[in-house]
Amino acid sequence: MEVKIENGKLIISIDMQAPTPSASGKTLVVATTHGNVTTDCVIDGKPVVVGLNAYIKK
Repeated sequence: MEVKIENGKLIISIDMQAPTPSASGKTLVVATTHGNVTTDCVIDGKPVVVGLNAYIKK
């Protein structure tokens, strides 16, 4: 995952994966950080933490 701040926007770039069933089985996950990830981006002296799940409905 790549994260940057550009023109006042948080830009997140993450690799896609083949649709995989979620833990509940209700959706198919196409991109995930597998939990919260601390990034190199800093706001007010604190690192930005990202937790991301992108999915499609079954």
